[in-house]
Amino acid sequence: MKNEEIWKPIKDQLLTRWAKDIDPNQPLPEYPRPQLERDEWLNLNGLWDYKISSKDATDVTNYDGKILVPYPIESALSGVGTKLKPTQKLWYHRIFYLAENWKEKEILLHFGAVDWVTNVWINGKKIGDHKGGYTPFEFEITTSLRKGENEITISVWDPTDKGKQEHGKQSLKPKSIFYTAISGIWQTIWLEPVPKTYIKDYFLTPDIDDESITIETKVAKPEHDDILEIIIYDENYQQLTSHMSKINEKFRISIESPRLWTLDDPYLYKILLRIKRGHNIIDEIDGYFGMRKISLSKGKDGIFRIELNNTFLFQYGTLDQGYWPDGLYTAPTDDALKYDIQITKQLGFNMIRKHVKVEPARWYYYCDIIGILVWQDMPNGGVTDISNQPVNINKYQTKREESDKLNYYKELETMICKLYNFPSIIVWVPFNEGWGQFDTELVTERIKQLDPHRLIDSASGWYDHGIGDIYDIHRYPNPLFPDINKAKSRALVVGEFGGLGLEVENHMWTTSEKFVYRSFSDSAKLTKRYKRLIEKIKTLIENGLSAAIYTQITDVEGEVNGLLSYDREIIKIDRNRLRELNLSLYK
Repeated sequence: MKNEEIWKPIKDQLLTRWAKDIDPNQPLPEYPRPQLERDEWLNLNGLWDYKISSKDATDVTNYDGKILVPYPIESALSGVGTKLKPTQKLWYHRIFYLAENWKEKEILLHFGAVDWVTNVWINGKKIGDHKGGYTPFEFEITTSLRKGENEITISVWDPTDKGKQEHGKQSLKPKSIFYTAISGIWQTIWLEPVPKTYIKDYFLTPDIDDESITIETKVAKPEHDDILEIIIYDENYQQLTSHMSKINEKFRISIESPRLWTLDDPYLYKILLRIKRGHNIIDEIDGYFGMRKISLSKGKDGIFRIELNNTFLFQYGTLDQGYWPDGLYTAPTDDALKYDIQITKQLGFNMIRKHVKVEPARWYYYCDIIGILVWQDMPNGGVTDISNQPVNINKYQTKREESDKLNYYKELETMICKLYNFPSIIVWVPFNEGWGQFDTELVTERIKQLDPHRLIDSASGWYDHGIGDIYDIHRYPNPLFPDINKAKSRALVVGEFGGLGLEVENHMWTTSEKFVYRSFSDSAKLTKRYKRLIEKIKTLIENGLSAAIYTQITDVEGEVNGLLSYDREIIKIDRNRLRELNLSLYK
């Protein structure tokens, strides 16, 4: 039986137009890591065996059927559409074959993201485990492989909101502003052959004032005389400069009269990194970077504002939850992943707040090449109770166990390190509205140690501790100017406002529970109220506001306050009028 006959999306669920483009033989076939690219790799996405067992099961002998990886088991696109309970464990299994010319290489098994506790076996041998639901990880599996046929088995346990680990807006009982839980593999899984000495990672820090870029690399198992060669090209791969250095040495390369990365001209330089041993090239990777700067500047009125490349730019963005009706956390195709960014910019927004979710690397890649700014949230954990707010907000802290804090820090640090090179990301947001918020000062300090070159919005909404680079308030539906006396030396931001809703028949998630901040009966009334919000934002800009974020770009399940319907088919305000209103903010 052909894979096209084995796999079908779950019927009677809302699908996007991209669902029909999925090839079950290899969904999401694109190279998953644009910032660190090698020529050889093997995509393991596709149909796997799956089984749901009890949480305590240590092995399985048979399987329940086929699942399409990397779509979460709860999603329609997985072909299963089953909720995973905290008392259960999800198993994956498949056979793979290595290319003959890989036999002299080290083999890495990469996971884009798996939610939450992952255990992996190769040919029956346990090779490792991992905790975390949002960031990439890998295992070196060379010694567990054999010639010809190889077998991979994976188990995943995920307590979702019954646990205190980072889970974002996932809920086992979705309603209001919380959505369907996802479990298991939800980003690309792939194999990569590397030499014994190879480039594990690298970090690029642009300095437009000094007209230079600083490069730091991490190389596995280097030999004494190995040399790192860096070649920088323009967009047409014309060589601009080259540099030789010792392995794992931090160094600076001059970029004379750099062409800056801007929203109108998101220019990206190409970079090639090589490890050379004598005249031999041991390893090489391709990447890119943008020359841009994000900073705060004090105006003549005493108010601090956010600047891009030393110039104030008012930032107007959307709250982007990264949910899909058919794939949940996983976009149906690469074109779908890109579409949300494209339409956001076409509608006149210049920024996206990626809300309590981390996307695959290709999402940030598209932000880089399309030219849109990103405020990146850290997914929240702990217990989220939006109805029980402490009275003394300045002393607010969630009670979290030390082990939970360590999990948070581990995933936070991995997120920052893996996303460090994307120029579109300009702000880190460790906490949203007190959800799982703890030790805010220590967390902010740790982020600044990891990345002193971006801004930090220490607490978006609710529980401000007077630290970081941004004073951020939430106010629905009408934006309110933040209290300037609380800002200190920080930029003023309305991190969430709006939430204007319109239900669009035949384009909504099937649920009896709808949520919206303000509901409208037709597009004309919605447009009229949206225009009033834009006029209000204009007055706030005049008073010193640096940024505002509208809730939200699309509907998400029962929350119908998106500018687009959940399936991305309907724009609820005339797109030309919406773009005109949004662009008026920058004049």
